[in-house]
Amino acid sequence: MVTNQEKGFLGFSKVQVASAVAILFHVIGLLGIFFNKNFFIQASSLNLLLMFLLIIYTHKDKNRSFCIFLLLAVVIGIVAEIIGTRTGFLFGTYEYGAALGLSFFKVPLIIGINWFIVIYCCGVSINIILNKMVDRLTEITENKKPIIKLLSVVIDGATLAVLFDWLMEPVAIKLGYWKWAGSGGIPFYNYVCWFGLSVILLFIFHKLQFEKKNKFALHLLMIQVMFFLLLRTLL
Repeated sequence: MVTNQEKGFLGFSKVQVASAVAILFHVIGLLGIFFNKNFFIQASSLNLLLMFLLIIYTHKDKNRSFCIFLLLAVVIGIVAEIIGTRTGFLFGTYEYGAALGLSFFKVPLIIGINWFIVIYCCGVSINIILNKMVDRLTEITENKKPIIKLLSVVIDGATLAVLFDWLMEPVAIKLGYWKWAGSGGIPFYNYVCWFGLSVILLFIFHKLQFEKKNKFALHLLMIQVMFFLLLRTLL
């Protein structure tokens, strides 16, 4: 059976190739921020775009449902950010800097890609990590597997997404990706909105029928967690 472990380059699997590339570029970015900060901050959008392309490269069975989820995640993410930056109704009062490139209504387009990456990686990771646990719990609770899986993916995945945002926020502010109004502190309301929007996107993720076992997504999430954890500690 063909999986995303199929040969990618020089006998290595697609997941191995993509993971190696992701590690390489995050290490280069980490070092670059300390030695040539302005250049590498400006290149952040290109790194996000590369991670997006690696997800596409490793994702098995790019069917219609996957394309619909991708499009909805990008569009909903950008629309939510436009509402947030223009009204403060979502996330709080904040604005983006120029570091993330081309913008639409003052929201960098790459932010839509970032919403897809975060939600996809969190959704897939929860599927991988909790799959055996959910199957075992299903046996105990008399075959209520669909409900259990829905709650696991949506609630646990949204919690994971919020934790990732909590880790990323201080770093993004220091690098000038965006800034908050007033004292510049990150409002708790931001995390509430992140959770709510993540629940919506992960519900769509769960309901649409496409392959959700891409191990590269789990690897990428761990790589980005380590990347932001190091920056949060060292900056």
